[in-house]
Amino acid sequence: MIGKKYPNNPHHQEKVESALQKVVGEFINNEAGPMSLITVTRVTFNEKSKQAMVFLSVLPEDQEEKALAFTKRKSSELREHVRETAKLSVLPIFEFVIDIGEKNRQRVEDIAAQDSINRGE
Repeated sequence: MIGKKYPNNPHHQEKVESALQKVVGEFINNEAGPMSLITVTRVTFNEKSKQAMVFLSVLPEDQEEKALAFTKRKSSELREHVRETAKLSVLPIFEFVIDIGEKNRQRVEDIAAQDSINRGE
């Protein structure tokens, strides 16, 4: 069971967050419709507060609000799915946000690619 053995170990924290990212990502991919691509970019988890912050990337960007509404609407089903599949000692309460850092990273890549094209590289 992930969560009981080493609660103050940073490696343990990474393992829990990685497991949550995988399980949440699979759930969203299975439940979401074809109107947008919703990707779980990372998950942070605080065992004491039982809060899991799920960072999302959504394409096309104009579907972000609908994607957030969808994930919030499905959060109770997600909790049940996590209970059945993740083997965590603490069942998280999920909060969903758009990953602004990921959006900024993508913009920097786009600018760098355009700059390379302009230079003829």
